[in-house]
Amino acid sequence: MKQSRLMSLVESVANVIVGYGVAVATQILIFPIFGLHTTLAQNLKMGAVFTVVSIARSYVLRRLFEAIRVKTTKPPPMRSGDSARRRLPYRRDFSGAAGRDQSSIR
Repeated sequence: MKQSRLMSLVESVANVIVGYGVAVATQILIFPIFGLHTTLAQNLKMGAVFTVVSIARSYVLRRLFEAIRVKTTKPPPMRSGDSARRRLPYRRDFSGAAGRDQSSIR
């Protein structure tokens, strides 16, 4: 099943929103260990910058992998006489209906 560009973006944004909270919490816990002392406002701003970068990265990678998937996916092999049915996979085969007695259909 193919994922639309819009749904790729929605998934990426949802993923990054959750990651934003984790990133800010991690910054608050880890920065002091390395001697970096920042305010909550600074952590939120840094998290916002990384969030925008992360959304763009995630979206571009998802579209790249979708393009690779579409390019490398091969259609099933066709048998002789199947060309009309393969072009429209949702089309039903009514070829036998023309020879049947239609009098019972009313």
